[in-house]
This record gives sequence, structure tokens and C-alpha cells, in this order.
Amino acid sequence: MLNARFPPLSTVRIAVDCMGGDHGPAVTLPAARAFLDSHPAAELRLVGLPDALQPAAAWPRTTLVGASEVVTMDDPVEVALRKKRDSSMRVALQQLRAQAPDQAHACVSAGNTGALMAVARHLLKTLDGIDRPAIATVMPHRRDGYTTVLDLGANVDCTPEHLLQFAVLGSALVAAVEGREEPVVGLLNIGEEAIKGSETIKRAGELMRAAAEAGQIRFHGNVEGNDIFKGTVDVVVCDGFVGNVLLKTSEGLASMLGEFIRQEFSRSLPARLAALVALPVLNRFKHRVDPRRYNGAALLGLRGLVFKSHGSADAYAFEQALARAYDAARNRLLDRVHDRLGAAADDAAAAASEQAA
Repeated sequence: MLNARFPPLSTVRIAVDCMGGDHGPAVTLPAARAFLDSHPAAELRLVGLPDALQPAAAWPRTTLVGASEVVTMDDPVEVALRKKRDSSMRVALQQLRAQAPDQAHACVSAGNTGALMAVARHLLKTLDGIDRPAIATVMPHRRDGYTTVLDLGANVDCTPEHLLQFAVLGSALVAAVEGREEPVVGLLNIGEEAIKGSETIKRAGELMRAAAEAGQIRFHGNVEGNDIFKGTVDVVVCDGFVGNVLLKTSEGLASMLGEFIRQEFSRSLPARLAALVALPVLNRFKHRVDPRRYNGAALLGLRGLVFKSHGSADAYAFEQALARAYDAARNRLLDRVHDRLGAAADDAAAAASEQAA
């Protein structure tokens, strides 16, 4: 059950960058239509080139917002930030700003990740108490659920303080989307023992233990890579270099499984018969680890909810990203982050006052 202090929103407005990604409106529009059909409390603000948006002109609970430019997947960050000031990505993000009419509650884009992070940070700024935004997504585990992991590439070099901030952000995300008010946090390391790891990881562990004692997070301790897929904890914190390698490796394994199933059906008749017997089990496992089901990474730490879809996402995957943004906004993720950061700031001030006394 969700915390009574954060009652769900009755209506959720989502701004959608319809031009982003490898496929643009060919994927984003069908995904948006399917999402509307399954989410009657949602309103969409579709942003893109006017001609490209025309198929959605008569859709219910939909507003079309024109833009004259598109940020391509290979555009340098500087181009997206300084030159393409009327891009669909930028205009979609502007819908989150307080001065926007009927301010949107979340924004979803499949566009260039670096550009999206840079433009979002420029327009929205970071929350008080957060130095750097982080990218968070979920990975399936064997308990038929998933583990939230961050950072996945936004920050290659992290201080212990950054990792603690990621723990707070990840906890708020899980509380909002999954309704777990006290999610368990693990710090990714090369072993469970507190003495292992780099000096940065050791210090981050100390900070997280202190934060747990103050009631800011629920800290399990160090975890290893296999704990992500065991479901040992709800949130796993790491720097962006490690997180990005982890993400791409897991996506590669899921893709390899699909190729393995295809190859087995192209072999000899006995091999095909054996594969046919195993097919129901293999297909269930393939569905469970299908990265499309978990599409939609949150850019946490900004003064607005921004979700990044995979650039090559199909309509089903992009719909999942919309659904994740909807759940986070409806369950007031930003308010939860503010609440946790405020509590941390109060604890820090009280500790400083005690030391001064």
C-alpha cells in the first residue's frame, strides 16, 4: 500500500517526444495510442513535426504540440543544447516547467541519451541536495520481480556522496512505482565484506550505514553482480561505468537467448524435436528476460520526471516506457524524493548542531 501522505494523482499528463529514437512516429504514435487505451486517467501531449503528428489529431485526451527540429541519434550534445532550440526533445521537456500551461507531470523520449540528459539538466536543473542526476532502470530477477539499478551511464566517476544520493533516489523510485515504502538498498562491490572494494566504495558503504542508522535508507550492505538477478535487494547502487557495462551485458544475453532458440529450430530433425519439447520453457524464460518489458529508464535527480526509452524500441517497448513514467508520476515520485532529501538535510543539520554544541 502506498504512503497516505502521497495520494495518487487523479490525472497524469505525459509529454512525449514523438520524433526521438531510431523509428520516430512509426513507433511512438502506435505506442501512445495503445497506452491511452489502457490508461483512462492519462493525458498525452504529443510533440513533433506537425505533419508527422496528424494521425493523432482526433485522439481523445491528446494535445498536439508542434516543433520544427529533430535531435538525431548521432547529434553532438552541443548541437542539441545550443543549436536545435525548437527540437521535439527540447519542447517536450519544456512541458515540465512550472510556467508551462497545464504543466506535464512526466516526459518520455527515445532520443539521444547524452542530449536528453544535457537538455533536461539545462532546462530543469537538479534538485537541492543532488549533485548529479542518475539513470535508473529495472532488471528481472529469479523471484519473478525486478531489481532497480542505478547509475547506468550518466556518471562514470562518482564520489561516495554521489553514490549515497543515488541510494536515496533509487529508494524513492521503488517506493513510488512498486509501493514499497522501505526498499532495501545494496552497494555493488567485488565482495560482501565491508573491507573489500576501492576507497570510494568503502567510504560510500560507511555513508550508507550512517544514513541507515538515521532512518534515511534501508541498507543491506555490499552485494555482488549475481545478487541483482537473485533479487537479494530492491535497489543496487553503482557508478555509471559499471552500470552501463552491466546493462549492455544483460541485454546481450537476452538477445543471445532469442538467437539460440531460432538456431535450434534450423538444425537437424532430432534437434528440432528436442527444441520443440523445450520450447514452452524457453519461451517463458525469454519473455521473463525480454528487455522490452523493462524499457523506460528514469533520469533521477532533476526538477521534473524524465524517462528515457531505448532508441531502438518497438511500439510495445515504448508503451512500457510510457507506463513506467505514468506510474512514477501518478504515485508522486518527485514529492517522495523531496521528502527523503528534506529528511536527510534535517538530519545533517541536527548532527552539525550537536557537534557545534
